[in-house]
Formats: sequence, structure tokens, C-alpha cells
Amino acid sequence: MKVAVVGCTHAGTAAVSNIANLHPEADITVYERNDNVSFLSCGIALYVGGVVKDPQGLFYSSPEKLEEMGVTMKMKHEVLDIDTNNRRIRVRNLDTNEELNDTYDKLVMATGSWPIVPPIEGIKLNNILLSKNYNQANTIIERAKDANRVTVIGAGYIGVELVEAFQKYGKEVTLIDGEDRILSKYLDPEFTDVIEEDFRNRGIHLALNETVTRFEGDTNVSKVVTSKGEYESDLVILCVGFRPNTELVKGQVDMLPNGAIIVDEYMRTSKKDIYAAGDSCAIRYNPTGEHAYIPLATNAVRMGTLVGRNIMTPTTKYMGTQGTSGLHLFDLSMASTGLTEKAAYSAGMNVKTITIEESNRPEFMPDYEVITLKVVYEVESRRILGAQVISKADVTQSINTLSVCIQNNMTVDELGFIDFFFQPHFNKPWNFLNQAGLQAIQ
Repeated sequence: MKVAVVGCTHAGTAAVSNIANLHPEADITVYERNDNVSFLSCGIALYVGGVVKDPQGLFYSSPEKLEEMGVTMKMKHEVLDIDTNNRRIRVRNLDTNEELNDTYDKLVMATGSWPIVPPIEGIKLNNILLSKNYNQANTIIERAKDANRVTVIGAGYIGVELVEAFQKYGKEVTLIDGEDRILSKYLDPEFTDVIEEDFRNRGIHLALNETVTRFEGDTNVSKVVTSKGEYESDLVILCVGFRPNTELVKGQVDMLPNGAIIVDEYMRTSKKDIYAAGDSCAIRYNPTGEHAYIPLATNAVRMGTLVGRNIMTPTTKYMGTQGTSGLHLFDLSMASTGLTEKAAYSAGMNVKTITIEESNRPEFMPDYEVITLKVVYEVESRRILGAQVISKADVTQSINTLSVCIQNNMTVDELGFIDFFFQPHFNKPWNFLNQAGLQAIQ
């Protein structure tokens, strides 16, 4: 069996490793246009902020490791064309500019995503950078040394983490977003209000509900102009979102309108013998039961692993995702899973919510912190659809528990009586998850 894998970050690395382990007889060739594999882009802000001193720790595999497994690694090779009817691919060696052709029996699309670059006037000025891969991370660090005023555009996870890193680095930081709140896809207002207040107290300027109209400067960027203001800037980082890299198979396999490849529960596309995994894919979103585009490293690794298990015979089904994620910003730890209240209403769902504030430990203990937890549930079925938590104490693992609840269609009533341990160092006799469920019953 001849397997061609296009792309080798999270999904590709997981797929290759599992195919090689489970099917040592397979002839596997990887085509990757970068000079590295398996870079954890979620660690870029930690690298930029100096928390991670050795960037090699952000790689969990290497071309050499995969070659030791018998995989042919074609690094710095860009796939130019894929003919899925005849199972042929055309590739360019980026070092020599030489083109070559190859064939496959099975094709794995793990091409990932790429940052959205909006067509804004002045976008090509120097020091307007993206934040996705290892080389871009190094460029950000190098350019930041001589920058005093940093503007981050996009208040999603990557954007807010970079804001924290630059603020700790002693920079004057502005965060711009077209929405009226930061992290609006992940958290409801009662949570984002807390984070925004913390940001403002630390001297971070929030320019929300503003759209960038142009960048100004001679060679280097010097100013960001929005629909409501102007911001002097020496360095601009674009973090406005990602789009799937799927042009190679556009029109050849089924996709969502944004280009995300639709796969079934065994990671198969609509085309026989073509599999896909990671940020190039749409996956089943359990709270709604629909396909959705949720580019997360955790999804990518799971999907790549399933490609390896299913590439010969359908073996292990994908369980879907809740889009569970966590974040640490300054003194606050937060996490979310499933639908926010706002997202549930936008999806036309009839929901109620329960929000509690509770101490993480009994008040007789020498210290404790306040936890804010919100649970979103469906009115008719009382099925849990989403949850969010924030605290100075790290209680983010509770969201993993609620992710399992969503995955197993548990109700908010059942949440009230789940068996959790009690120990004063860690929690109260009634765990705060139990308390949310009990209050929803009343």
C-alpha cells in the first residue's frame, strides 16, 4: 500500500506515526513545505513572552524520528496539484525548484490552516506579521526587540495570549477587534468583562467594535487606522482567524462553504481512499450534531490518530468534539466547552443557563478563591450544551468533566448528583459542578 501524506504538523504527524506502527508494510511518503514538523503553535505566546526558553521543546517529533520509522520525508516540498481521479500528485522541491510526479493508493490530507490576511490598504508594510508557525514566531521575537508600541489585531486565543506576552515584555499594547468583546467565541459577557477589566487595569488599550481600514507608514508600519481611531504602532500582529488549506482538492471532495473538508466518522472524505484530518477539516460538533470548523490541536491529533487506525479498514469511530479549550491570562485561569449562551441562541436553540459563584475550598481553610461557573442547557431535554469557568484558582479541569457530560448527552439534573470526592484542600462537600446542577433543578 502506497500512502501519500500532504502536510505534517499535528494531524499529519499523528497519522504518519500510527500508520507506520500499525502497518509497517506500508510505503509512506510525506510532503511538507516547511523544514520542520509537529510545531505546537499554541506555545508561540509562551515563546514570545520568554516563558519557554528553548523552542525545541515546542516540537514533539522531527523528520528524523519519522524517518527512523521507515517513512520517506520530503521536506520543503510543496504539492502543486492533486488528480484524485487518477491518484496522481505533482510536487515542487522548494530548494531546487525541480518538479516531480508521484502516485498513491491512499491519500491523507493534513494541510492544516493558514491565517486570514484581509485585503487592507498597507497590509504589505514591514512589521505586519502573522503568528502561526515556528519561523513566524522567531520573526515576532526578533522584531519585538526594537518595537515599543505593539498592536494585536484579533481578540481570539492567540491574540489575547500575545497581548499578555507583550505587556509582560514592557511594551505599549493595543488590542483591536471588530467584535464588542474579546474572546467572544469562547466566553459569554460575564466572563469577558472580568478579563477586559484586568487588561485595562494593566495598561492594555482595548479598541473593540472597531474595524481596521488601513495601515500607514513608509517602509515599516507606523500607524493602524480603524473605523473609530488611529493607533501609533511599531509592530502589528494579525490574528484575525484561520481558513483551511484545501485548494488542492477543491471541487474534488465535499466541503463546507469555507473550504473545510467534510469527513465521516472514520475520517474518510467523499472520495474513496482519500482521508483528511486536522485544521483542513470540518468535524462533528456534538452540542448541535452538525459539522463545524473548529481548528484545535487536540482535534487534529485525535483525527490524525484515527486516520492511522482506519486507513485500511474502518475500525475506530470519531466521537465528535465539544471544542473544549482552556486559557491562562495573567492571574486568571479559564476554560470553556460546547456552546456559549450567545452561540446557542444564534443556532436557534431553546436554552437556559445557570451561573454560580462559589469558593474553590471551604471558607475555614486559610485561603480560597472565587469560582464563576456557567452551564448552558437545553430547555426541553435539559441536556447540557456548554459550560464556562473562570477563577484565580486553577479549576479548568472541571471543564473537561463537563465536556464528557456533553459527549454523553447528560442532563443538568444528573450533574447535580454525579459522584465527586470531597477533601478540604481541593473542594467543598458539594462540588461546585454538583451545585450548578442542583440550582438548575430548583
